[in-house]
Amino acid sequence: MAITAAMVKELREMTGAGMMDCKKALNETNGDMDAAVEFLRKNGQAKAEKKAGRIAAEGLCTVALKDDKAAAVVEVNSETDFVAKNETFQAFVKSVAEQAVASDAADLDAFMAEGWIEDSSKTVKDALVEKVAVIGENLNIRRFQKVVAENGCVVSYVHGGGRIGVIVEAETSTVNDEVKEAMTNIAMQIAALNPKYVSRAEISKEYIAHEKEILLAQIMNDPKESQKPEKVINGMIEGRVNKELKEICLVDQVYVKAEDGKQTVGKYLEEISKAVGTKVTVKSFVRFETGEGLEKKQEDFAAEVAAQMGAM
Repeated sequence: MAITAAMVKELREMTGAGMMDCKKALNETNGDMDAAVEFLRKNGQAKAEKKAGRIAAEGLCTVALKDDKAAAVVEVNSETDFVAKNETFQAFVKSVAEQAVASDAADLDAFMAEGWIEDSSKTVKDALVEKVAVIGENLNIRRFQKVVAENGCVVSYVHGGGRIGVIVEAETSTVNDEVKEAMTNIAMQIAALNPKYVSRAEISKEYIAHEKEILLAQIMNDPKESQKPEKVINGMIEGRVNKELKEICLVDQVYVKAEDGKQTVGKYLEEISKAVGTKVTVKSFVRFETGEGLEKKQEDFAAEVAAQMGAM
């Protein structure tokens, strides 16, 4: 399979690996992008797949709350940052969030077919089409997620003027200002450090096994580390897995406001539970970041890569 400059560019953005390494990986895997990512990771040239974290599209994320028991976060994309700062666009995104928190739609198609919250004679899709005509730029309601607290409350946090939207669901029999403040602090933590799970209990055995496989391959490809005894290598793998889990599991992360710089989010929750006299836990969270997984055209960079590949 012919390896194109665009493929090298995409793999480079996904992994952060060097251009030549990306070209080699694609050649070794016959252009299979997922296999090329694995190849780079096993050779220690990419720490992790970054595809899901690429931020390229413009737009806004925002959250709507209803009585501390329900919340919805939405992402609405625009073509330019200029439109994202437009008051008309911002008001529309806010209305979409209000629609979402009142909605029972199970998916985006059902959501788009609902009667518009501001005019039931129109659908949400109709309202979007009208807004495109008014603003003069292509807009897209990309996604939404609603969270309803069964035993506790929900809090929200919007960062960077709408770049990141977070919902945290607390499970507790006591809902007061102290609990809400604690959950808001944790929402800020989630916005800043982007955990993937609440705790290790949510992580599948398959995921752990796969990460260990990657780490073993990295060690075996290192001339010095590969010569170490099997027991030492196994210990290295366990240590590195634990380090990764501390980064991706919310309760294992160091709390961003920890005075000693060591207190974990889990310990902070224990502290809050003691203060309010009842157990307080994070049951779930949602974090949307504008443009996650989307890519904006970068013609000049693609041309640069093509030129460099042509000179090889």
